[in-house]
Amino acid sequence: MLITRLIDGVDEIVGRIVSIVAIIFAGIIIYEVFMRYVVGAPTRWAFDVTKQLYGFYFILLGGYALRHQAHVKVDIVTHRLRHNARRWTEIIGYFIFFFPFAWVFMTRSYEFAMTSFNQGEVTYGAVQLPVYPLKMAVFVGAVLLLVQGVSEVLKLLLKKADHLEPMEPLDVR
Repeated sequence: MLITRLIDGVDEIVGRIVSIVAIIFAGIIIYEVFMRYVVGAPTRWAFDVTKQLYGFYFILLGGYALRHQAHVKVDIVTHRLRHNARRWTEIIGYFIFFFPFAWVFMTRSYEFAMTSFNQGEVTYGAVQLPVYPLKMAVFVGAVLLLVQGVSEVLKLLLKKADHLEPMEPLDVR
């Protein structure tokens, strides 16, 4: 279905772009460790910048993680169900738990971001960075998560979800 391919594609692109942020903040951390312990001149900005970059990284990958079924699931009961029963259990779960949470997350994060933007909120650390870009990213992440949820439900309804195949117990020896 075109809409699910479009949503999945957007989350895939966002996920791949945002994953580069991990390399950037790892580089900044390595630079800070080098400056602090080798040169003896720690930076004033590295901690605040890496904290913000990690926030972007973490929050914007929610939809990507949902697309790849990487969120934690408690499937103590559902793994024993037949394919069709598992499918309907997941659909009901999305409507009872996921969509209400994602809607509240999206609407509240928008209000949170706009308040931060209107106040010109900055961090309280050694370097005062603007906070509203990160809070706006929370809203964008909430939108991506909600829209990816729509895609997942459509795939379940259209019987296009491939993660419902029978699960084999893991050998953890």
